[in-house]
Amino acid sequence: MIYLDNAATTPVLSEVADSMATVLRETYGNPSSIHAAGRNASKLLRESRETIAKHLAVPANTLTFTSGASEANNLALVGYALANQDKGKHLVTTAIEHPSILQTLSYLRDRFGFDVTFVKPLPDGTFPAHLITDQLRDDTILVSVMHANNETGQLLPISEIGEVLQTHQAAFHVDAVQSLGKLPIHPEELHADFLTASAHKFHGPKGIGFLYHRAGLHFDALIHGGEQEDKRRAGTENLAAIVGMAKAIEVTSQLPDKTNVLYTQLLTGLETLKAKTAQDFYLNAPEPHLSSTLNIGFPNVNHDILLTKLDLAGICVSTGSACTAGTVEPSHVLEAIYGKESPKLKENIRVSFSKRTQKEDIDALLSALYTIFRKD
Repeated sequence: MIYLDNAATTPVLSEVADSMATVLRETYGNPSSIHAAGRNASKLLRESRETIAKHLAVPANTLTFTSGASEANNLALVGYALANQDKGKHLVTTAIEHPSILQTLSYLRDRFGFDVTFVKPLPDGTFPAHLITDQLRDDTILVSVMHANNETGQLLPISEIGEVLQTHQAAFHVDAVQSLGKLPIHPEELHADFLTASAHKFHGPKGIGFLYHRAGLHFDALIHGGEQEDKRRAGTENLAAIVGMAKAIEVTSQLPDKTNVLYTQLLTGLETLKAKTAQDFYLNAPEPHLSSTLNIGFPNVNHDILLTKLDLAGICVSTGSACTAGTVEPSHVLEAIYGKESPKLKENIRVSFSKRTQKEDIDALLSALYTIFRKD
């Protein structure tokens, strides 16, 4: 099997699995217990938090562990909006966010009467910072923008938006799920008040993530019933997964990044494929974007059929977000760029690399595409 769907999830590193297995076997105490077994678990919890905080260059007490980025996004958005609605009820985000942002803000609108502005990119797909900052009002209390888009790899102007928000009351939430592990991420340099991430996007386990929150921010907890995570998130911590996440961020940050080489290899191969088969292609890749994600369109080729053929050939790619892949809905990201009636919404596949992807994986994909597109 050739795995090229790393934007959906990444393989767990052996070092990560080993660290988790050791915790499961040897450090089974509850971190909240005061006896020796609990103290040992608490020590590992503290050390893991410090490892991640050091990687982000933030204080350790600004991190709250969650079940993943979707929970972390909900905690930031719902928790902050409900706790600060006396300052205003206007929220701003983009139309190309992950569903855990779009649906959460829609929930705040429909259930609590918040006014939410969903900002679309320009017709060419680009997203200059002013598209967001032009929407700011006196009653805007929260802006949420992803760092890198999960379907196209497009990088959003986080630093520029954060700079403008330094002189505005609105808190700034950054979904860094697709960029952490691929780019250096330092929330304070980005002027992010909140930042979310999920371990399974950088070779860690599923079911664990974190929320960074700037010191002094006031936001409500969503899960009640315990004193864990400094009273921000009740429930016994998933210690093995947290240790695995810390190990993943530590190891992944040291791996060489060859994705730009793989990106060039795939583009060159697609041009060769076009010459051999007459099958044209185009990229849904507004600049700037990650070198690890390519959203490729093949004119007049139904992407569901293409995805099935590649799957039968042992190639794992996707047509978009893993959180919506089981539905018949077209990509909301491409719809925001091209409009609802564009045929491009049914022509695309997403190919995504990790730092462990090899040149031979790209060769296998190109060979499979040649077999599919060649004219016998």
